Amino acid sequence: MANKAYKFRIYPDKEQCIMFAKTFGCVRFIYNRMLSDKIEHYKQTKEKLNNTPAQYKEAYPWLKEVDSLALANAQIHLQTAYKNFFKSPKTGYPKYKSKKSSKQSYTTNCVNGNIRLSEGKLKLPKVGYVRIKQHREIPENYRLKSVTVSQTGSGKYYASILYEYEEETVTVVKPERFLGLDYSMHELYIDSNGQGADYPRYYRKAEEKLKKEQRKLSKMQKGSKNREKQRKKVAALHEKTANQRKDFLHKQSRQITNDNDCICIEDLNLKGLSQSLNFGKSVMDNGWGMFIDFLEYKLAEQGKKMIRVGKFYASSQTCSCCGYQNPQTKNLSVRKWVCPKCGASHDRDINAAINIRNEGMRIAFA
Repeated sequence: MANKAYKFRIYPDKEQCIMFAKTFGCVRFIYNRMLSDKIEHYKQTKEKLNNTPAQYKEAYPWLKEVDSLALANAQIHLQTAYKNFFKSPKTGYPKYKSKKSSKQSYTTNCVNGNIRLSEGKLKLPKVGYVRIKQHREIPENYRLKSVTVSQTGSGKYYASILYEYEEETVTVVKPERFLGLDYSMHELYIDSNGQGADYPRYYRKAEEKLKKEQRKLSKMQKGSKNREKQRKKVAALHEKTANQRKDFLHKQSRQITNDNDCICIEDLNLKGLSQSLNFGKSVMDNGWGMFIDFLEYKLAEQGKKMIRVGKFYASSQTCSCCGYQNPQTKNLSVRKWVCPKCGASHDRDINAAINIRNEGMRIAFA
């Protein structure tokens, strides 16, 4: 069995928005209260405390107003975080959930048909039927397991619906069409065929507008209604940029997956790259890590594979024609060079992509 989630936008009415707000608050409260009691108990006895949401409902009767399964899932999330603390105590106790966090969410499970999706409406416990924008069909053999309701910083609501299905055996494709991808700060990537992604750099385009709106936000009085309106405006701009980026990466990864059998990439340390030489904005803007994740699962669905070449492989310094390693290309300002051994002319990025493809082919057939 396998799981797959579908995310749709939902449009609750005013009463449903109030119920969502109550549920978000109760989930946050029970998580923080249970965590506080666990920490206090551990400090005093050095033992784990097994507490449940039901133990708090008598002292806090308003917890009964919301979906009990949402509180139960908060307990499960806390248990997971708390177990991780015992595995690695140096990381410290789990963090409390902030009331000021702009993104809110809760998860509820499907029990005895209490959650249903039909005719453009989603039925949720304690909430009722909510209008939903279902932009894709769900296969009939899929079984609904749970729903995660979330609210973004701009005030939009989404439902991530998790389904369980019987996974079909995927036929493994024998790799014949290989493609090497070399990471590019501006183009997203350059492939071994000499083509670039032509990434639009959405954040850079929206940067001036974001600066202007964030400057307005910083000058407004905290707690005022105008500040809350401006905060939502800034959040909407950030969401638009993120959605544009994700849409571009999905389409690009789908095209590459359909046209090739095996993708070869360089295993990069993106965190280190973003922290060096003031590259942070450019590295984070193009979303290379997200792009690789999209490629990987799309390839796996079609029985294809991805090969990661070691980050210490000298893809930019090696001549793709004769294999000569040119130390002069360690300088990043060298974009074009001629091989001293065979005389071949190289573009730095295209040459690196070809070397990554060749090394990936060697690994595949080793």
